[in-house]
Amino acid sequence: MTARRLPILLLLAAGFALLGAGRGIAQDEETAGYSRNGADSCLGCHEDAVTLAVFRTPHAVPSDPDSPFGHGQLQCEACHGPGGAHAGRVRRGQERPAILNFDDDSGYTVEQQNAQCLDCHGDTLAAGWHNGAHPADEVGCADCHNSHAARDPVLTAAGQAEVCFDCHRLQQNAARRPFAHPVADGRMECTSCHAVHGETVAQALAQETVNATCEQCHAEKRGPYLWEHAPVSEDCGLCHDPHGSSHPGMLTRRGPQLCQGCHAQAGHPSVALSADGLPGAVPSRLLLGQNCLNCHSQVHGSNHPSGSRLMR
Repeated sequence: MTARRLPILLLLAAGFALLGAGRGIAQDEETAGYSRNGADSCLGCHEDAVTLAVFRTPHAVPSDPDSPFGHGQLQCEACHGPGGAHAGRVRRGQERPAILNFDDDSGYTVEQQNAQCLDCHGDTLAAGWHNGAHPADEVGCADCHNSHAARDPVLTAAGQAEVCFDCHRLQQNAARRPFAHPVADGRMECTSCHAVHGETVAQALAQETVNATCEQCHAEKRGPYLWEHAPVSEDCGLCHDPHGSSHPGMLTRRGPQLCQGCHAQAGHPSVALSADGLPGAVPSRLLLGQNCLNCHSQVHGSNHPSGSRLMR
């Protein structure tokens, strides 16, 4: 009886051994590639000020369970990926295996780099990012954000504009013109008007439309008015250049040229005439090529009963 049971017991023992080995292999595959000592393995070499600055950021808060340095998290490898091979021993003459780094020379695509960030921050991004110009142009999160800086420059009013201007050169030039929002001075942020992570796609605006974005600050121009000026209610950008202009009021052109882009000039006093063409040959500063706003001062709209011509 015992002799007959022995082969069965041996088969069962072998089966359990294989099952245990299989579980061990699965566990090894789950943990394979990560360094043994986490951040301590990294800091053995990377102890420069730029790297150590991460400990003054939200990414390295031990009491935050969602932080890369929170309890049970992967620390540096939460962002840079498994670093076991990178931190391990390398034979003489052999190149050290690369680890995911957030720059153009890392050997990793922008999509791979962004995936590391989106693994935690994906819930904060809306359609404006996923369908917008930045990912289409292969702009990486690290191209704008510095996760090792105690204060990420792009999140401060003083530093944000310079980060954006690194790519947006035309807007940088416009911001230096005589009449512009105080963005270049650090008293206003690009994100006051734009939301690259938000819902709008076409211009990455903070609100659904251009006018709604402008009216966040310029509420007095919102209306409604008894007598409306059509382009005002349509799009502020028809008359104004929001990034800066050489003309007062950040207008795209001076009046009357701006106004005559829509309004016919024939027979109107805004046509530049010489003194000889005026009745009595008496020159008038209101007629000799001056601004339409000399008379039509309420160009954004009027609530005056007699304001149909936006003159009062």
